[in-house]
This record gives sequence, C-alpha cells and structure tokens, in this order.
Amino acid sequence: MTGHVFHPGHEELHGVTVVVEGTSGRTWVGRYHERNERGVVMHDVAIHDPAIAELPRADWVARLRKFGVAVNERFVILPPKEAGPITRLSDWQDSSSSG
Repeated sequence: MTGHVFHPGHEELHGVTVVVEGTSGRTWVGRYHERNERGVVMHDVAIHDPAIAELPRADWVARLRKFGVAVNERFVILPPKEAGPITRLSDWQDSSSSG
C-alpha cells in the first residue's frame, strides 16, 4: 500500500524485499533497511554477479520470486556510487537487454 510505513520512523521501503541494480552490473535482492551517508543498508541479501552467474539476471530474479531469496550475505552496505535504482521485488522488471 502506497505511503504505508512498515515501521514508523523509518523509510517506506524499510523491511521490504527490494531489488537494487548496481552501477557495476551486479544486482542485490534483500530486505531494505535504510539509505544513509554510507550507502544502502540491506539484510539477508542474494547477489547476482553477471561475470559468474549461471542464470541471466531476469531468470535469477524470477527464481527468487518463485522460491524465495537464497541469502549470500546477511548484511550489506552498498556504497552510494554503486547503488542504482531500488525497486520492490514484486514490481521489478528487467531493464537490460542482456538479462
């Protein structure tokens, strides 16, 4: 629901599973905590690195949607220069042509 804050005093996306597209080409899916001066803070994060991934990004995200997030890291801070668009997992659509 738009405008609803999961935990009062936090950002709207706090606690929501999101997709963060990185400027490096990596993609992170996990629970959003906050954005601060150090970057985007996330918990229980799956990481897609196109250099070593077995699946294209769109297929990888579809698999996470179907089976749940397979956690690679419990806690991640993405530096501001790396953190690109942040989208709810349920709303994410692949914008890349290579997947």
